[in-house]
Amino acid sequence: MRRRGAAAAVSLTAIGAVLTAGGIAAAAPQPTIAQVQQRLNKLNTEADRVGQQFDQAHQELKAADERLALVNREESRYQGRFDSMRAQVGRIAATAYEEGTLSSSAALLTSGDPQQILNQSSILTELSATNADEMSQFIAATRQLTGAQQAAKRAQEGIAQLKSSLSKRRQSLNKLIGQEKALLAQLTPAQQTTAVPGAGGTTKKVSYTGPTKTQAQKAVAFAFAQIGKPYQWGATGPNSYDCSGLTMSAWAYAGVSIPRISYDQMSELPAVPLDALEPGDILGFAGNSHVGIYVGGGNLIDAPETGEDVEEVALSGWYAQELDGAVQP
Repeated sequence: MRRRGAAAAVSLTAIGAVLTAGGIAAAAPQPTIAQVQQRLNKLNTEADRVGQQFDQAHQELKAADERLALVNREESRYQGRFDSMRAQVGRIAATAYEEGTLSSSAALLTSGDPQQILNQSSILTELSATNADEMSQFIAATRQLTGAQQAAKRAQEGIAQLKSSLSKRRQSLNKLIGQEKALLAQLTPAQQTTAVPGAGGTTKKVSYTGPTKTQAQKAVAFAFAQIGKPYQWGATGPNSYDCSGLTMSAWAYAGVSIPRISYDQMSELPAVPLDALEPGDILGFAGNSHVGIYVGGGNLIDAPETGEDVEEVALSGWYAQELDGAVQP
C-alpha cells in the first residue's frame, strides 16, 4: 500500500555542524539537491516497507477480532450446555452418594471449572455404569467449553500482540513522515515531483462521464468518485483510503475481489504489458510497495501518502521513475 511520502530524514536545514578551532567556527557543507533526493528515495522505500507491515498487521487484527467474536459466541453456547449437563450430573452424583455407591469426591462435579473436571474425570466412571449416556455428554460438553476458553485466550493474546505491533509501526511511520517533510522543504515543487509520489496531481472533483458497462469501467468510475478523500493508513473507505485500500475497494465496487495488500495484488493478479495499459489496470511502484489505478490518457488515480488526498496524477515524474509493472484483475 504505499506509505508514500511517509519518510524523510532529520532536518537538513539544521545539519550544519559547527567546528571550533582557535575560536573560528566553520559550518559543514550543505547537501546537494541530488543528495536530498537520494535520501528521500531511501526514506520512501523504508516508509513503504513499514507501511506494508502496518497494513498487514491491521488486516490480521481485523481477522483476529472476528475470530474472537466467533469464539466468544461458541464459548457462551458451550457454557450453557456445560452448566445444564453439570446440574444433571450433579443430581445423579448426589443420589449415588446418598445410596452409598459414590465417594464424597463426587463434590468435584459441582465445580464450575471445566478443566478441573477433565483432570479428574475418572470420578465419572463410578457413575457411568447406569448413566453412560449422561456421562459421555457431560465430558463432551466439558471438553467443548475448555477448548473454546483456550481459543478465546489465544485470540486475546494475539490481539494484544497485534495492537502492540501496530503502535510501534505507527510511531515508526510518524517519525519517517516528519523526516520526509523536513527534506521536502528544501526542494522546489518541480523537484518534488521526482522525489515523492503525489506531487503535481489534482484533487479537484471530476464528474466521471465515461462508460460503466464493464467491470474495469465501473472500477474507474468508483476511483474518480473518491478523489479528494484523505489518505489514511489501513483505510479501505468509504471516507478515507490508503493506496491498496483504494484499488481493492474500486474493484470490489465492480464486483471483483482482489487481495488487500499491494504486494499481493501485484504478485497474484495477471500481469499486463506496460505498453498496453487499459483503464482499470493496477500499477505497482517502488518495488510494488505502492499501487494506483490507471484511468487512461496517461493518468492514474492514487492515494499518495499521509497528509495528502486521493488525486488524479500524470504517469510521470516519480511515478514514471518508480513504475514496476501492471496487473489486470
